[in-house]
Amino acid sequence: CRTVITADEGVRGGRFVPLKRNVDKALESCPNVSTVLVVERTQGEVGWVEGRDLWYHQAMHEMSDDCPPEPMDAEDPLFILYTSGSTGKPKGVLHTTGGYLLQAAMTFKYVLDYRDNEVFWCTADVGWVTGHSYIVYGPLANGATTL
Repeated sequence: CRTVITADEGVRGGRFVPLKRNVDKALESCPNVSTVLVVERTQGEVGWVEGRDLWYHQAMHEMSDDCPPEPMDAEDPLFILYTSGSTGKPKGVLHTTGGYLLQAAMTFKYVLDYRDNEVFWCTADVGWVTGHSYIVYGPLANGATTL
């Protein structure tokens, strides 16, 4: 991993969570990360590492609209989600590109009975696997319009 995307802070249960500060602490043991892209959500004060940290909204002004897809093998890592840790230390679960995309696309279409031209809404948290599956991957793989 060379880039981490985070926000200045998150809000959970009415409390602010110092996401950027947590990332900075984690990166003390990750020397290969050269870029931290920070979404300004709460405008909370964050520590800043010049030459490494970039504000998302500023970086997007410099990006091209042209972004060809990156070819991936089916077994390439797609993302890691961590369990809640309610029964012990949180465990990372690695999902691969082909299997996860196929599962999300098929269950979105057949289990949720998606039909062309429908507008879809999923109230899950995008940080949970349900959010990944039915806010992002399943709808996009089926060309769905989402709210």
